[in-house]
Amino acid sequence: MRLLRSTDLALRVLMRLAVAGDDSPTTRQVAQDMAVPYTHLAKVVAELQHLGLVDARRGRGGGLTLTEKGRGASVGGVVRTFEGEDEVVECEGANPCPLNSACRLRGALRRAQEAFYATLDPVTVRDMVADPTGPLLLTISKGPRDL
Repeated sequence: MRLLRSTDLALRVLMRLAVAGDDSPTTRQVAQDMAVPYTHLAKVVAELQHLGLVDARRGRGGGLTLTEKGRGASVGGVVRTFEGEDEVVECEGANPCPLNSACRLRGALRRAQEAFYATLDPVTVRDMVADPTGPLLLTISKGPRDL
């Protein structure tokens, strides 16, 4: 299974903000730190804000902060939200599969997808930044402006 780019960015933003401490980086700063386009990251941050996982303040002294809900958010829940609940394979639609009525693959793939999510459900953002990840994340998120 391959995650969408937006899912990957959402998880990385949450992890980055989880180790930010009193720092409130801007979306532009986080995009620069992650070497991703600002426009892509801005869409992801807007969705994270809509979900209540991130607070975003505009203007002077503004920036991004992780909410308590975001700190305890389930990684599985975040992945489900960004990935959607779609089937792994498309069996219906414009070109329906001729095996659709007797296929065993669809059910097996659905069970595998649920097992994937079930593995991620108990893992929280807080867990993802525990040692040794958190300290390493702090060092790689320091851009030239911090030196």
